[in-house]
Amino acid sequence: MGRWFTAMASTGELRCPIDADLAALRERIHAYATAAGLTGARLTDLLLAVNEAASNVLEHGAGCGTLHARHDDHGITVQITDPAGKLTADHLHRIPDLRGPGGFGLWIIHSVCDQVLLDHPRGQSRLTLRLRHPAAPQQPVHMIDDEGSTPDTPRTGPGP
Repeated sequence: MGRWFTAMASTGELRCPIDADLAALRERIHAYATAAGLTGARLTDLLLAVNEAASNVLEHGAGCGTLHARHDDHGITVQITDPAGKLTADHLHRIPDLRGPGGFGLWIIHSVCDQVLLDHPRGQSRLTLRLRHPAAPQQPVHMIDDEGSTPDTPRTGPGP
């Protein structure tokens, strides 16, 4: 994995190769996603989905590929590109056989991602994974009267 990778701070993007060193790939996407504000279960979901997609490239595709990640205020998008171009829409919608030895990767990806897309630019398979940031927790609403008192704070002046 150490051959090349690019993190572009000005554009908020990460590009790196997919090769046999999945641990390094997970470390890079973890650092990138953490810096982009993804935490907790959503960060775990992203790591799981990226690992499964990259493993599929290694096991069922060309044996190498490219990861491209970018983020915005709403979440993170990761594109996994496999030059073999073998991944089809049928693969994406297949329900795994519980008695089989595998076949759960794409099902897991669908389960943890908010959006999964597939296209084939220049004959390559490009799987796009989208995870939204979790909604910000609602802050409690405190009622404040004209004198600045809340139901939790006693009034300090004359009252009704």
